Amino acid sequence: MDQQQGIPAEQINSLVNKHFDDALPKFIEILKIPSQSRLFDPEYLTNGLLQKTAEEFRDYVLAANLKNAKVELLQDEGYSPFLFVEVDGSDGQTDGTVLFYGHMDKQPPFNGWKEGLSAYEPKIVDDKLYARGGADDHYSILGAVIAVRTIQELGLKHPRIVMTFEADEESGSLHIDHYLAKLKEKIGAVDLVVCLDSGCGNYEQLWITTTLRGMVGACVTVKVLDEGVHSGDASGVVPSSFRIQRLLLDRIDNPNTGEVIEDFQVNIPGERYLQAQKAAEVLGKTILTKFPFHGTTQPTTQDYFKAYLNRIWKAQLSVVGAEGLPLAKTAGNVLRPETTLKYSLRLPPTKDPKEAEAAFVKILTTNVPYNATVKITGLGSGSGFNAPQNQPYLDQLIQSASQKFYKKDAQTLGEGGSIPLMNTLKEQYPKAQFIVTGVLGPNSNAHGPNEFLHIPFTKSLISCITYIVTGLQIHLKK
Repeated sequence: MDQQQGIPAEQINSLVNKHFDDALPKFIEILKIPSQSRLFDPEYLTNGLLQKTAEEFRDYVLAANLKNAKVELLQDEGYSPFLFVEVDGSDGQTDGTVLFYGHMDKQPPFNGWKEGLSAYEPKIVDDKLYARGGADDHYSILGAVIAVRTIQELGLKHPRIVMTFEADEESGSLHIDHYLAKLKEKIGAVDLVVCLDSGCGNYEQLWITTTLRGMVGACVTVKVLDEGVHSGDASGVVPSSFRIQRLLLDRIDNPNTGEVIEDFQVNIPGERYLQAQKAAEVLGKTILTKFPFHGTTQPTTQDYFKAYLNRIWKAQLSVVGAEGLPLAKTAGNVLRPETTLKYSLRLPPTKDPKEAEAAFVKILTTNVPYNATVKITGLGSGSGFNAPQNQPYLDQLIQSASQKFYKKDAQTLGEGGSIPLMNTLKEQYPKAQFIVTGVLGPNSNAHGPNEFLHIPFTKSLISCITYIVTGLQIHLKK
């Protein structure tokens, strides 16, 4: 027994491992379902794939036989499915509520999977489960359920638990507000949010995410002609829509350095700057080497700390899609009438997304070169996240858990990605503390090919969450 907390860490670890291994066959079958999030599947409401995924997870939760649990699968008309689980506190405890969050929708499969691997044919290689959605973020449902089940089967105590699993996160979580409003009375006041949709700096210790970037995204179309014309006849007279796009891109970031203009930047809070220095020291060269650079390609900087700040606190622009460009091998000598690019602008954690959205539109539509037509469609933005300060007892539990199950101190991490819902929950539950963590570590490649779930790390993470949740309940009693 752990003398400080009275928590049997070895028994937790053993039972978590057993329940995870027992759940793997079911989990693998769920990962085979070729479901995609709303934005990538126009038939998501009618083809039944997201619904089937949700039903399979509901059945998994029911089969776990959690004590005093109510399980609801909601799918209101026009909305993606939503899985809600409510578990009464041990011995009728009503003080304190822990809200688990995860999602069960997926990105498209993408191409470039290694030989023998694919998005919808899960395979375990070297303790890594390769499949789309396993790490981002289907495992979160197993994690929450196994944590509560382990606590109950060991005769330990836990506060009241609510689990919220959406199926719209990869599309911006636009549907979750509807369900949270509908379930507001059932959820009640929240004392701790446990989000299992983030990342880790390595697979050696517990990582707690303190910041997430926000974003602005849109499709930007530049149109110069009503129809395509002979490039030999028109070039030099008609401006290229692609060149105008280049000029517009240069308004947002420096073409030589990639540095985004000050309109989208913020001052980094002192505490976060110091945390970033410490994290960069721990991560070292993995900040650069975690990505699959091709050939002799070099990162934007060799300075680990600068690269880390670029990734978590600096606005950055990516072009993630294009239209109006024929395949190179079949393209004729035509000066095309228009070019559409999809812009993805990551924002610092504390940047107001609506302010950034307005600046984005103004910059791209004012004084357009050659007075060409610029049309912006699909404009949307999401808030970043800057975690509130935890109470000392929670930080102590986090450190103790990392030592028990990883034999190393826990570390804070800033993430470059976005989970807009976290800021929504922060505003909705202003007294709540947050544990934002996850399994997306080096080379796990969420959204791209060869996504994997690191199984040993995941088991230890679930053990940590189990340890923290059962240790938390004595502090939540009022």
